[in-house]
Amino acid sequence: MIYELIIPPKVKKILDKLNYNMKEKILKSLERIRIRPYDYLERSTNSPYYKLRTGDYRAIIDIQDNKLIIYVVKVGHRKNVYDNL
Repeated sequence: MIYELIIPPKVKKILDKLNYNMKEKILKSLERIRIRPYDYLERSTNSPYYKLRTGDYRAIIDIQDNKLIIYVVKVGHRKNVYDNL
């Protein structure tokens, strides 16, 4: 079972602003979780979302098991990624 990874244009725009190495590292991490996402993710505190840690950056993720979809809600530095969730 491989989940479909959905990265909306708003998140792609944020990724494009990062330096090339960090962008590639985050994208590789997102590709890796497509097979068994729960092995790599933690549940965010007081939130229905999960978080993926990649260095100092976090990806906030929503998983829809019934449709096999991983939806990337937000990507950002760990200092401010949890603001306005």
